[in-house]
Amino acid sequence: MENNANAFEFIDPGPLVDGELEVVVSETTPADPERDWLPAYHFEMRVGGKKAGALNLRVGNTPFVVTYGGHIGYAVEPEFRGHHYAERACRLVLPIAKAHGLDTIWITCDPDNIPSRRTCDRLGGTLVEIVSIPEGCDMHERGSREVCRYKFTDLA
Repeated sequence: MENNANAFEFIDPGPLVDGELEVVVSETTPADPERDWLPAYHFEMRVGGKKAGALNLRVGNTPFVVTYGGHIGYAVEPEFRGHHYAERACRLVLPIAKAHGLDTIWITCDPDNIPSRRTCDRLGGTLVEIVSIPEGCDMHERGSREVCRYKFTDLA
């Protein structure tokens, strides 16, 4: 798997809006090869000017991202759940992944996280497998034991 961090340039995605949902870049973080971290965009989901959640996009491929961490991670604040904001935010950032040359995206979630699994289904992902997280992995240390691996190849 390839990680060409030296040539990486963040792009300005412009306005990312779907109805009342606005997705705004809150931060970008460069690659950190020593820690095996990819460059990443960090977004805030906003509805009516209030923070409704967060989403991050890791750009590139490493064994950890493809197998356990995923390219996209998201969280929706409790009072904003039930409006498909995670799905809608993902759809808004997928063109950024595509612009960076990613033709396959992985999203992972805990097997018991039914809302996240439904989000992956609505996005058109394919559940490839459920994998055990190895001991020593930071996700394992935080209490996760397995993740569902969803593959996305249609990044329209």
